[in-house]
Amino acid sequence: MKDKRLLLGFLIAGTCFVFFVLPAFFFVVVLTGIGTVPWGEGVGLVEVEGIIADSWETVGQLAEMRKDDRVKAVVLRVDSPGGVVAPSQEIYAEVKKLAAKKKVVVSMGRLAASGGYYISAPATLIMANPGTITGSIGVLMKLSNVEGLLGKIGMKSFTLKTGKYKDAGSPTRTLTPQDRKVLQNVIDSAHNQFLMAVAEGRRLPVDRVREIADGRIFTGEQACSLKLVDRIGTLQDAIDEAGKLGGIKGEPNLIKADRKGNSWLDILMEGAATRLGELVYKQRGVGIRYQMEGLMP
Repeated sequence: MKDKRLLLGFLIAGTCFVFFVLPAFFFVVVLTGIGTVPWGEGVGLVEVEGIIADSWETVGQLAEMRKDDRVKAVVLRVDSPGGVVAPSQEIYAEVKKLAAKKKVVVSMGRLAASGGYYISAPATLIMANPGTITGSIGVLMKLSNVEGLLGKIGMKSFTLKTGKYKDAGSPTRTLTPQDRKVLQNVIDSAHNQFLMAVAEGRRLPVDRVREIADGRIFTGEQACSLKLVDRIGTLQDAIDEAGKLGGIKGEPNLIKADRKGNSWLDILMEGAATRLGELVYKQRGVGIRYQMEGLMP
């Protein structure tokens, strides 16, 4: 009798494992995008999507790829209009560090402009689709003024400050010529940093980069003729090329970096949280950005 109960228990446990545990495991694997072989050598894949407002996760993934001996080369998939200057620079620095150790192939999606191009510049090879929108090498600072509106509704704003430039760019007072000069110097400095990063990463003369670094955008085809992009190709082309550069024979395994969320709830909420963060970032309109404005493809 005990043996029958024990056998029945094993059968129930096995059934639960096959019909519940295994499907749940594969469901999580699909959600996290880990459709990759967890063993053996291969090509790493890191994806940068949307506005660059933070660098923590991307930098961590790039560092993981640099330290993982299974990863022989890395594809950086960029689909971004850019974003805040400092996070873009932090990702750039990590891509540069990775490229010094392993081959890095950038695959540009529909959009890799401004900060999206900045982080691509130090890669070993940059590939784009013919219609990819890229370039937009420039710096943006958006300011608003509501002084007139406050006056119409009978409100006044008072600011106590320790220096005449402390509230430069405040939405509650008019921007003075002196304020404008100070802020322009700031974005000119950031713009020069962008120029130098592109010139170094693409091995182009600074003056050559300066000629096209006026904020204009290019198609992938145009960027290729300007040597901002090396080759026209798809994501799969980039993966295949990375495999060759990494010395992998045949079709390479794809190894994706771990995502910061470990629980299924983190995974489900990540997309919504990213979109919400982007919306808040757009509405705040603060800081200096390597970001494309206007028509989005």
